[in-house]
Amino acid sequence: MSKKALVNSKGILTTIFAALLVSAPASGQGMTKGMMSPPASVRPPGLKNVGIEQHLDEQIPPHLNFSDESGRPIRLRDYFGKKPMILNLVYYNCPMLCGEVLSALESSLRVLKFDVGKEFDVLTVSFDPRETPDMATKKKAEFLKRYGRPGAAEGWHFLTGPQESIDALTKAAGFQYQYDPKTGQFAHATAIIVLTPEGKIAQYYYGVEYAPKDLRLGLIQASENKIGTLADQVLLYCYHYDPTTGKYGAIISRVLQLSALATILALGIFMAVLIRLGSGHNEPAAR
Repeated sequence: MSKKALVNSKGILTTIFAALLVSAPASGQGMTKGMMSPPASVRPPGLKNVGIEQHLDEQIPPHLNFSDESGRPIRLRDYFGKKPMILNLVYYNCPMLCGEVLSALESSLRVLKFDVGKEFDVLTVSFDPRETPDMATKKKAEFLKRYGRPGAAEGWHFLTGPQESIDALTKAAGFQYQYDPKTGQFAHATAIIVLTPEGKIAQYYYGVEYAPKDLRLGLIQASENKIGTLADQVLLYCYHYDPTTGKYGAIISRVLQLSALATILALGIFMAVLIRLGSGHNEPAAR
């Protein structure tokens, strides 16, 4: 293996190792409140600044300047105030992890009955200031073709921007990454973030697999129940988002309450039917 190939291989392994570190659930020794990765003091030197720090309920700065895939200057506030959003931070020339994140996200979105651009939007933002709108255009075309639903182009935005905007956005989101000048690659975490229509952080989903059921409930909750069905409201009553795992889990007491209510209702209907049938048999026969 050539020296150049060896260096590139090391860079890819570093990126994979970073993802494994930060995508695991927040449990075990060394986990601090709000952190989904080990403290910097126990991480390898090349990964000291890599991780996800939860900033739930905090505002994504609306004034930050970026460019959309067509090169048009925008501010993040241009996307706020309409629908819940999914924010994912990647870089378009990433050799492995970012493509996996985008592929996993698209696969989950394809399962959802909600449509991008209708019930919610997606903001895919490059954290590499060297990347261009032309790169964003190609990446958008690739994933819109996979997604294959009409109207998605109006709701899935691929952005690039200057370093100062990237720094402010990643800091607000708690997304920590590190550039390796030897390989020209980034060590970074893997996560997507659900935002409210106003741009506040509602939930984090880690790794490179995102359960469609969890995403659906997360978007409904972030929208303050402005999307979804009555059945979804029942599910949200019985299930609770756990920020330490990035998943929804059943609230047993509420499940039991609804089960008891359903049982009482079924018994009531059954008794009413029996009484009605009994009264019909007791009526005197017509002469």
